[in-house]
Amino acid sequence: MGEPASTPARVAVTGPAAALLARLRARHGELMFHQSGGCCDGSSPMCYPQGDFLTGDADVHLGDLAVEDFTVPVWMGRAQFEYWKHTHLTIDVVPGRGAGFSVEAPEGVRFLIRSRLFTDDEWEVLAARE
Repeated sequence: MGEPASTPARVAVTGPAAALLARLRARHGELMFHQSGGCCDGSSPMCYPQGDFLTGDADVHLGDLAVEDFTVPVWMGRAQFEYWKHTHLTIDVVPGRGAGFSVEAPEGVRFLIRSRLFTDDEWEVLAARE
């Protein structure tokens, strides 16, 4: 028998988004993301200083983004996760004004989610471990 397949990451970050996170961390300290359902900016990934948004049983920890020498945890509302659990999410950044509560708002950019469905092989590994 071969080695068990490693668990696919549920979240990733683009280079430009990682660079922005490094700048934001220097200004705001440790960071976190929360992705909730909703319309408009309510469906955008929101970046907060850690501790400014409290997570609990209604949230799922999707994973941690590795940025330089630190990590940024990514959370999603449990109800939203039921819709997105078959999807790999990549946090990116684009020009534009995001939500007022997300720390990147004054920068003239906003975080967004790019997604793709997990492959059959990835989903098989994930489903077996949940």
